[in-house]
Amino acid sequence: MQGDIVNETYLKDIVISFLLAGRDTVASASTSLFWLLAENPRVAERIRDEANEVLGQNQELTSCEQLRDLHYLQACVYESMRLYPPIQFDSKFCLEDDFLPDGTFVKKGTRVTYHPYAMGRMEELWGVDCLEFKPERWINKDGVFSQENPYKYPVFQAGVRVCLGKEMALVELKSMALSFLRRFNVELAHPSHHIPRFSPGLTASLRGGLPVFVREIKNTT
Repeated sequence: MQGDIVNETYLKDIVISFLLAGRDTVASASTSLFWLLAENPRVAERIRDEANEVLGQNQELTSCEQLRDLHYLQACVYESMRLYPPIQFDSKFCLEDDFLPDGTFVKKGTRVTYHPYAMGRMEELWGVDCLEFKPERWINKDGVFSQENPYKYPVFQAGVRVCLGKEMALVELKSMALSFLRRFNVELAHPSHHIPRFSPGLTASLRGGLPVFVREIKNTT
């Protein structure tokens, strides 16, 4: 009986950790995604076209299998987080003396910080168009989403430290964005003045929020 209580408490702790860890990060990723889509309406239109091809005109999403077939939508989500990762920098502490892949010695107890925000904007990693929102960079010649090395794109961390909620977060982001974009257009309220500025904190959040106009798409069929 005691073991059951401990296991139930442990399970509740895991569920709460998932919910809390995913709340602000998914909100941050959603805000950045819609900002970029408002700036790039052709991308939003292509998401709608892909959804119509995969799901059918005006048909609802009904399975995770369908979601996995939306390669361009997946590419948009990844590209958005390349430029605006929900966690802009993170740190790890070295438990034992070790070496980085380039041969740099790291002493036990050393704090090592990496910066996904900066890494996503490095020309040597992403090319001369690294500052452009370009979902096509994630699509191979067959039109299929192609994953980059997670150490190059550490938005969800990598290796044994990979985010446990990664797949759940992607499902949330993609299903929410798809449902919204098939019904509404989003336009920046102040397009000429809005430059993303972030508030201090572990999770990236836009200072002042994201003022937009949301307009229903009229069905003409």
